[in-house]
Amino acid sequence: MKKKETSLNFLEKFLPPGSFEQIEPFFQTHVIHLTITHERKSVLGDYRNPVPDNPFHRISINCNLNRYSFLVTLLHELAHLLTYNIHKHKVSPHGDEWKSQFRQVLIPFIGKKYFPPDVEKALIAYINNPAASTCTDPKLFKALYRYDERKPGFKLVDDLEVNECFELEDGQIFQKIEKIRTRTRCRNLANKRYYFVQGIMEVKAVKVG
Repeated sequence: MKKKETSLNFLEKFLPPGSFEQIEPFFQTHVIHLTITHERKSVLGDYRNPVPDNPFHRISINCNLNRYSFLVTLLHELAHLLTYNIHKHKVSPHGDEWKSQFRQVLIPFIGKKYFPPDVEKALIAYINNPAASTCTDPKLFKALYRYDERKPGFKLVDDLEVNECFELEDGQIFQKIEKIRTRTRCRNLANKRYYFVQGIMEVKAVKVG
């Protein structure tokens, strides 16, 4: 999917039902160019502040996110916009100032049934100390992941049974040995060495011999 500027009407289809009405005022009070872009493995969304050549706020969101992940990511980037308006470049990107703005934009969406109960529960815990990415909070990541559309056979390492095998994108095959907090000890079937893998990594479950 090519990167393109998104109209507000088009935006509504990416959001949970009913939530667009609370998002729309941000675009009425700020000049924002929003783009829906192709999947990026390193980021879910991005914010760029106004510059002389582009004198407006720029936000991009990955097109493959489920509705709930999309809304959380959009609010994350809007918090960057608000933080920039107040502090410009004088504060760190995900410091206390951004965390405060993110809480303020997220709280009005809690308790409105925009999110499923499991996602809302994880968000309430997450909001106490929001991180640079939802991927760094295992409980929130797993709650949002449940609503992803994914290819058959793919699942999180945490969801594999002990001794179950999985394949990485590069073709390497591992066997799950034991979970240790947020990571899992796995054995590479080719070189017999042991490695620690993040429990929230998505992998393809495979059967071996």
